[in-house]
Amino acid sequence: MRRFFSIAGLLLALTSAGAAGIQLLTGRTWLESFYLAVITLTTLGSEDVARGDPWAMFFVIMYLVCGLSIFTYSAFQIGQLIVNAEIRGMLERRRMERQIRALEDHFIICGMGRMGMAICEYLAERQRPFVIIDRDQSRLEEIAKEHDWLYLNGDATDDEVLMRAGIERARALATVLATDADNVYVVLSARMLSAGTQIIARASEDTAIQKLERAGASRVISPFSSGAVKMARFMLNPSIEDFLEITDARGSELELADVQIREGSPYIGMRLAETDLSRKGVMVIGIRRATGERLLPPSGNAMIHAGDSLFAFGSSAAVNAMIGEQET
Repeated sequence: MRRFFSIAGLLLALTSAGAAGIQLLTGRTWLESFYLAVITLTTLGSEDVARGDPWAMFFVIMYLVCGLSIFTYSAFQIGQLIVNAEIRGMLERRRMERQIRALEDHFIICGMGRMGMAICEYLAERQRPFVIIDRDQSRLEEIAKEHDWLYLNGDATDDEVLMRAGIERARALATVLATDADNVYVVLSARMLSAGTQIIARASEDTAIQKLERAGASRVISPFSSGAVKMARFMLNPSIEDFLEITDARGSELELADVQIREGSPYIGMRLAETDLSRKGVMVIGIRRATGERLLPPSGNAMIHAGDSLFAFGSSAAVNAMIGEQET
């Protein structure tokens, strides 16, 4: 941008110098002098500026020799800036698409509104891979590009866009578009493309909840209902809610997560009491077996098997470290 303003300033100074010279040598008005300076510099003029005056003729010759050189150089630089910006944009898009194609077990956020922004910040703080899909290119460049978040400019209801975002490899998708109709369409498209992906949808109206569930949503969130329930919890259990309230300091907040025990995990074959989870600051408050059996709360003698889901509660840092161990 600085280069562009420098070139514009150079052209303005050249035109001003030409207008000043023409005005002083020929006595024309300033407006006429600027007009003649512009049409002479661009070689579009059909009027004899000098009118036989030797000094004016000499000035016009020097003005054209210097001016055409500067004008050609400026035009070349502006064209180069435009081409370079397009090339950089194209290379940036290709780089981002390569990174998206390499993602596995990631998250997809459809919609970059206030809820979408909050979801992205939450995932980014926990260093989880995610892709944003939104139609507003300017908003994506303003927010996502600034934070170095992966994004796709497109319609989330389009199957091709969802495929480009890696829906078949994604762990979960959240759709928080402006209308319930768009969210229903995204859920339906995503479920048809990937049967195993967890799909979380926002419902603005209570009447849309059942439609979203029938379309294939794993969970449907109504911000108004959720907010009302949280207010009721504050009324009934203010001390507990204060204890669970998320703080602003990263790493000090409390987190409840569903940790999948995969093949190769060091916890397989161990009893819950034999693990080092409590020493790491993680409390297992429940176990869900691969068969669907639930242990709430689990005893210390409960054996951990591959495919189990441990409901882990503790500090964000400790819980995320445990999740990271299972994903490596």
